[in-house]
Amino acid sequence: MQMPFCPKLWDRSPVPPANAIAVNGTVVVANTFGLSAPGKSTTLRLFSGTQIDHETGKGKLSPEAPLRGGKKSKHGKTSTTTYHVTFVVDADFGTPGAVSVRNGNRADRFFLRHVRLELAEDRSIHFECNSWVYPYKKTAADRLFFVNTSYLPSKTPEALVLLRDEELRSLRGDGKGERKDWERIYDYDRYNDLGNPDNPEHVRPVVGGTRTHPYPRRCRTGRAISNTDGVTETRKHVINLDFYIPPDERFSPGKLEEVLKLGVQAVTHFVIPEARTLVHGNDFKSMEQLRKDLYSRPVQPAVDGEVMERLKSSVPSHKTYKQVAKAVKEEHPAKFPIPQVIQQDPEAWRSDEEFAREMLAGLNPVAIKRLQTFPPVSSGGKRSSITAEHIKSQLGDVTIEMAMHQKRLYILDHHDYLMPYLRRINTLGVCIYASRTLLFLKADGTLKPVVIELSLPSDGEGDTELSRVFLPATHGTEGHLWQLAKAHVSVNDSGYHQLISHWLFTHAAVEPFIIATRRQLSAMHPIHKLLEPHFKDTMQINTLARSILLNAGGILERTMYPGKYAVEMSSAIYGDWRFTEQSLPNDLLKRYPDHFSLIFHLIFLGQQMTI
Repeated sequence: MQMPFCPKLWDRSPVPPANAIAVNGTVVVANTFGLSAPGKSTTLRLFSGTQIDHETGKGKLSPEAPLRGGKKSKHGKTSTTTYHVTFVVDADFGTPGAVSVRNGNRADRFFLRHVRLELAEDRSIHFECNSWVYPYKKTAADRLFFVNTSYLPSKTPEALVLLRDEELRSLRGDGKGERKDWERIYDYDRYNDLGNPDNPEHVRPVVGGTRTHPYPRRCRTGRAISNTDGVTETRKHVINLDFYIPPDERFSPGKLEEVLKLGVQAVTHFVIPEARTLVHGNDFKSMEQLRKDLYSRPVQPAVDGEVMERLKSSVPSHKTYKQVAKAVKEEHPAKFPIPQVIQQDPEAWRSDEEFAREMLAGLNPVAIKRLQTFPPVSSGGKRSSITAEHIKSQLGDVTIEMAMHQKRLYILDHHDYLMPYLRRINTLGVCIYASRTLLFLKADGTLKPVVIELSLPSDGEGDTELSRVFLPATHGTEGHLWQLAKAHVSVNDSGYHQLISHWLFTHAAVEPFIIATRRQLSAMHPIHKLLEPHFKDTMQINTLARSILLNAGGILERTMYPGKYAVEMSSAIYGDWRFTEQSLPNDLLKRYPDHFSLIFHLIFLGQQMTI
């Protein structure tokens, strides 16, 4: 609480003001393994949010106040240390509107959770920080945090206007130089860090900023270089945590611990088996073996020296390698619960009903659209080889015209975006087809696959195609071919989900909005506060993805069918992406035209929820 000044509480000010008062507060810091605590060398100062210093044009500034004490505490599952601080201010200081923090440590950063001030009349002010604070020796600037209250620019208290403007300018930087760990700068950049020009097998095009290879912008995390000639930055390791990212975008200590644990598991379950396969070959023999590997807990076999050497070259430091090596010895392969659908019948996954159910209830239902034209027509105007004769027997008493009119025919279309890349993809040692799958909405509300078309570019020049149509069957050669056709559709759908729906349209597409928000909207802006929870950890996850998943030779290229053409193909798909189509009503209208009653209901429901 606020109290009259006591000289013993402030021994750094040689001449305390006669009418001084003390403002007590608590400072909560997350405990981080391997980093020292902030200690008494760290000091805080308050800016008034209501009283202006007319010499600076900013809020009145309090003298420095050091941290006192330091008691172990707990905030949720996070281990923390709570300090006390006492500010000595004039009686007419007003209400604090910002707090600046100076980290006096020589080298170590710390993660500041929050600062809480106790004022008179049982009032308190809370500063939610959740950010890394780097040593002043490196930053040459104090770290500023604003009070939790939201203000539009025009409504910002006059005492905080200049502080607000200065903070935004510092976040924009000047677009020059190499980024340092402690800098809080949001620059735009292209995806120029996925390839390795020193390895001919790992040369990749720069995507973003051109009509040829459009892509969402990312935050610059390295040195400023010219990208006009396709220059790329080099990655030294398969797993690299030593990259720049603005401190406010970094994982909290608790999140970092969780990610490292999951990362160790990923290395254990991906890199080790992959290395073992390279050394000893793949001994996969049957679907029964696959079921046992997934749904039982086999004994972890001893890892030989050659495999461990391959692992050692995949991680950035000896310390990380020791942690991973220890986990390899202690971890067992993941055990997944047996899916309900195959608990009673191990072969149930083969059924058409389960194929359609997984398509709708699985990872990528947003790719399903209502069929608007029969037969389907590609973006270039070419008609599909599917005919009425292929599907009329699958619709029961309903004709194709009736099914179209009743909006009961749907399509999962993985054709147009794949065709331009299939020649190159299939030279990588895989066999991939472009696919179209038509589905019929039955009277019981379930979907039924009625036909699958698989296509390849023809051997000749131009854009001619070779296509084959497959119909539902359960026995003989036709039954096996139908199962293979469904497998090709599932591969296409899974790849599209991982690369496009998940990575491109979710993670990559939102990063420019994160950068723009940080650069243009103060932390006090209500829109900033609204978006903040949705942006949390995204930029660091994206940076990790570029380092481990999307990079040349990374996990995605090794496990997904587009291989080294994955990001290039996603760039071509992004060329047709439109921001205005991303709202739920517009997205549904695009995929299900004429469903006006449904769209109207959703819009009305959204308005009611807003009210």
